[in-house]
Amino acid sequence: MDKTINITLKIWRQAGPKEKGKFETYKLDNVSTDSSFLEMLDVLNEKLISERKEPIAFDHDCREGICGMCSLFINGHPHGLDAETTTCQLHMRRFNDGETITVEPWRSAAFPVIKDLMVDRGAFDKIIQAGGFVSVNTGGVPDGNAIPISKIDADEAMDAASCIGCGACVATCKNGSAMLFVSAKVSQLALLPQGKVEAASRAKKMVAKMDELGFGNCTNTGACEAECPKAISISHIARLNREFLSAKFKD
Repeated sequence: MDKTINITLKIWRQAGPKEKGKFETYKLDNVSTDSSFLEMLDVLNEKLISERKEPIAFDHDCREGICGMCSLFINGHPHGLDAETTTCQLHMRRFNDGETITVEPWRSAAFPVIKDLMVDRGAFDKIIQAGGFVSVNTGGVPDGNAIPISKIDADEAMDAASCIGCGACVATCKNGSAMLFVSAKVSQLALLPQGKVEAASRAKKMVAKMDELGFGNCTNTGACEAECPKAISISHIARLNREFLSAKFKD
């Protein structure tokens, strides 16, 4: 038999980017502890719709911990308290009966609120468009051993590539910095031969775009690494700094 809990939800409601928002309180009874956080919000929305009230807008897509769309700030933590877990993979068994849960959107000047818990993370797309790509024609898929890459470099590049661009690093940073995101995208290419062609310009262009879009500076508090659902290491920030300085020296 499923265990159920009764909870109180304090949820941020905001009609649009230029509207003034506020917290609204909802009570939800008999919530299955086997349900995910997003499934719980689905149940709440069904209840609100049945009461002819406006449902809560929130982002989601794969619900498998892959895409990072489920960007919710839960009880003061991006994606909730569980380490290396996205909101869609957070289950209600993590909460206690009678608990009050506070749910907010990402708080960052670079991520304006669209509605309620949804924010515009298009700034990340603009950073990628500035330099997070390989434009050189690499031809067809090469044989596995055609381009020798050490396992250490390959593993580190794959670790960096696991960044899902959810924005948790920005939301938890006191400066609203996007350095962990940018450094992960720079690292995954800087460690591979295919990324060397544009290495000099990549870091400069992505950092310039990051600054232009209003993200803050990194002060190495480590909050981004602690809250990242994919455990991206801040060691990538050191590589980004090296790539950036190297490009500046070449200039």
